[in-house]
Amino acid sequence: MSENKKSSGFSRRQFLGRTAVAAAGITILPSHVIAGLGHKAPSDKLNIVGVGVGGMGFANLKNMEAENIIGLCDVDWKYAKGCFDHFPKAEKFKDWREMYDKLGNSIDGVVIATADHTHAITAAHAIAMGKHVYLQKPLTHTVYESRLLTKLAAKYNVATSMGNQGSSGEGVNLTTEWLANGEIGEVTKVEAFTDRPIWPQGLNTPENGQWVPETLDWDLFVGPAKMRPYNEIYHPWNWRGWWDYGTGALGDMACHILHPVFVGLDLGYPTLAQGNSTLLLNDCAPVAQSVKLTFPARSPKKKMKIKLPEVDVHWYDGGIKPMLPDGWPAGRDMNDAGGGVIFHGTKDKLICGCYGKDPWLLSGRVPNAPKFRRRVELSHEMDWVRACKESADSRIKTASDFSEAGPFNEMVVMGVLAVRLQSLNKPLEWDGENMTFTNLKDDETIKTVVRDGFKIHDGHPTFDKTWTDPISAKAFATELIKHTYRAPWSLPDMPA
Repeated sequence: MSENKKSSGFSRRQFLGRTAVAAAGITILPSHVIAGLGHKAPSDKLNIVGVGVGGMGFANLKNMEAENIIGLCDVDWKYAKGCFDHFPKAEKFKDWREMYDKLGNSIDGVVIATADHTHAITAAHAIAMGKHVYLQKPLTHTVYESRLLTKLAAKYNVATSMGNQGSSGEGVNLTTEWLANGEIGEVTKVEAFTDRPIWPQGLNTPENGQWVPETLDWDLFVGPAKMRPYNEIYHPWNWRGWWDYGTGALGDMACHILHPVFVGLDLGYPTLAQGNSTLLLNDCAPVAQSVKLTFPARSPKKKMKIKLPEVDVHWYDGGIKPMLPDGWPAGRDMNDAGGGVIFHGTKDKLICGCYGKDPWLLSGRVPNAPKFRRRVELSHEMDWVRACKESADSRIKTASDFSEAGPFNEMVVMGVLAVRLQSLNKPLEWDGENMTFTNLKDDETIKTVVRDGFKIHDGHPTFDKTWTDPISAKAFATELIKHTYRAPWSLPDMPA
């Protein structure tokens, strides 16, 4: 057994003891809370650690390098080498539990950019230790996990932000303000799309495993998901297309593209969900998919000069885009920086790109609506740093605080649920408050394709599909809403 494995095992035992203390209601507070009652002078530096630092985590940390980066954790030290080299003074770990144990009393904030399926567990335990959290999008892998982070962040009153950086941009501000001012009238339909996936999807599950690279701890990467043999088809980065680890193109990009829709139309929980796609496999996300989410009428907030009727939000990916509406400028590409949104209003249509960027009206008119949203002068990351340093009782929330990002992410992963339950061939009725589908019958079953068995025989394409055994649709849906974690991984309890 290597030194890394020995130290990791010891710290895991420490972590279990520490989380037991937190579960008993004794919060392990960051140093600045003890010293300054929750306030840290803007000139003082935060002690920040990163979990998952080989990709976006590295980019996020570079945007915070004016602070103290004291710890770096990644399951793949080859993939994370660039970050390790950039922050040579930071202590390095493979297991986040070991890092939380060893550096916990010194940590002020945690930046997390792991695979989607480990977002919730790394963030939830950090919050329960009283740490501020910056968490990459999508916020979580499931509806339940999103609800948990929303409630934990409120309970421990920490500064939080999801890594959908467009939420701090001017495009989202303008889109929201134009909608509120009634510039396009009432909106009953929205269409949105992305040009992704740009990683492989619609793939058969590998039949054989491969030797795990020496630099990678595969058991830690798999974490709470079911164990399967390592294959380079999953890691690095391509995990996005595999259901156990990612949420496909929808989870990856909807947190950017649909954010101005959620905020601008003050959406809550959908009541109906439908999905369809190209060939749906049991383990891998489809090549292309579409989703329709229906939201009930809402009561407009004070700043809104419009009614908020029932609205259908349509999503497309895998190269599919909405049809061009009448009056579209000839030659203008609907795809702006990776996707786009069309708000269909009773008076006009509002179009914006990915991240809500560069909104415009189809009529060509330029609105002059009152500005009521806070403008972020710093970067998305540094605005989170700013919030971390402010007193909890007077903190100005970030543009994607978990109080908003949590419910929004529930909308995003609901789209994934709709796609994965499409073989039921009916709109799914959703009770958002109780996180359950209300029209699934006890006798309904569902099965999915394990392998497509595609071959060419005498010039004719054929499929010899391998299917899963039929299982209860209710049981399948329940597992998608709240995963059963692989032992010994577990989440903190849901706050009341």
